[in-house]
Amino acid sequence: MAGALDAFDVDVRGLSCADFGCNVGGFTDCLIRRGADVVYAVDTGYGELAWKLRKHPRVVVMERTNALHVDPPACVDLVCIDVAWTPQRLIIPAAMNWLKPGAMVISLLKPHYESAKITGHKPHAALSEQESHNICLHVCEGLLAEGMTPSAVMHSPLIGKGGNAEFLLLLHKPVK
Repeated sequence: MAGALDAFDVDVRGLSCADFGCNVGGFTDCLIRRGADVVYAVDTGYGELAWKLRKHPRVVVMERTNALHVDPPACVDLVCIDVAWTPQRLIIPAAMNWLKPGAMVISLLKPHYESAKITGHKPHAALSEQESHNICLHVCEGLLAEGMTPSAVMHSPLIGKGGNAEFLLLLHKPVK
């Protein structure tokens, strides 16, 4: 997340944020360290979030909670997403429901998980760089078709499972 915040020039100081798929809390920790006012740590799991984050006064723990099916407790300035099995075409619209107008989403796109529905690859199969790029393009085109425009895309500085390339997407909720 730190690499995306830097590359996309996003300053989270004073922002309200949500972390979909928080797991142990890597994105949550990054947001808190960089000065976010509050982070809603949302995950379907239970007991995974690191203790220091679980007890942090600016973290609202929302375990056993599916981001696809929960109303936001408050609209936020930024939603960060790291979900494995949930496709971007489903999770990004859910994130948009949490956002204030003009706010943003930064989502980790994992082509090796998206690939099963697109190419028929097993979810953990190693993809070539070209396959990863093609899947990223396919996902971004699908988001565009649904009215959600990625404003920036970057390679994740970290490699995913099985050595697979991953990408970070930046999207903004339109101001109406």
